[in-house]
Amino acid sequence: MADETGGRRALGRGLAALIGDVSTEAEAVDRARGGRRVPIEFLTPNPRNPRKAFDGDDLEALSGSIKEKGIVQPILVRPAGADRFEIIAGERRWRAAQRAGLHDVPVLVHEASDKEALELAIVENVQRADLNALEEGAGYQELIDAFGYSQAEIATVIGKSRSHVANTLRLLKLPEPVKNYIREGRLSAGHARSLVGADDPEAAAHRIVESGMTVRDAEAMAAKPKAKRKAKASPGKDPDTVALEKALSDATGLRVTVDHRPASGSGEIRIKYLDLDQLDDICRRLQAG
Repeated sequence: MADETGGRRALGRGLAALIGDVSTEAEAVDRARGGRRVPIEFLTPNPRNPRKAFDGDDLEALSGSIKEKGIVQPILVRPAGADRFEIIAGERRWRAAQRAGLHDVPVLVHEASDKEALELAIVENVQRADLNALEEGAGYQELIDAFGYSQAEIATVIGKSRSHVANTLRLLKLPEPVKNYIREGRLSAGHARSLVGADDPEAAAHRIVESGMTVRDAEAMAAKPKAKRKAKASPGKDPDTVALEKALSDATGLRVTVDHRPASGSGEIRIKYLDLDQLDDICRRLQAG
């Protein structure tokens, strides 16, 4: 896939790489009005669109805006037969336009393979923060399963860090009740990441939601039980060392173990992290000190 590197860098900029940047809203409106328009019924959704949920209130608000100003940015489509087009990016605008009673909509026709269509759909939704973390993860997984992408390649296409891609994919392993909290917006991606690998993620998720924990509180809660088990498994440690481990674990929100050798006075401190974001966080703290 190395021959597509330049194209992937362009994809990371989303539709701006295809229709060009605009400096003002008026310029964007002029471009949309001056472009190609097609009857709204000629468009069909992309079955691979990673975004599955469309909030009714959000669509109603966008519909009101469209009635007043029209569709500012063209809907990106690809040919799908005679007088038919499949939406690559802009399904939300298309749905809102139907509510607004529009008969036709501005489109930008782009010849795209299934792979590129999925890439563009993910890029646009991620840049607009239109996806919940599970939809984003499912889109990444589709790129892996259908097109053989590595996590590093996805990061290049999407314009995110590899750790972000890896952590988002890990959320797909959570139990369904926890996923429902994420879909409902009651649990953020940061909260959910702390639950991956937890002994009882469902119970922990319920506690986070009910008590309104911050992400840092959730991470500390997930780390404490493991630190306690480690302390119990090491009966030879003196109380001062165990207390120090607990203090460091509480301070960092991560599992910290201290291996002190009284005879020589030397030892080791180990900090266990659950994902790359936690590693980045502890590195920043150490460097700041």
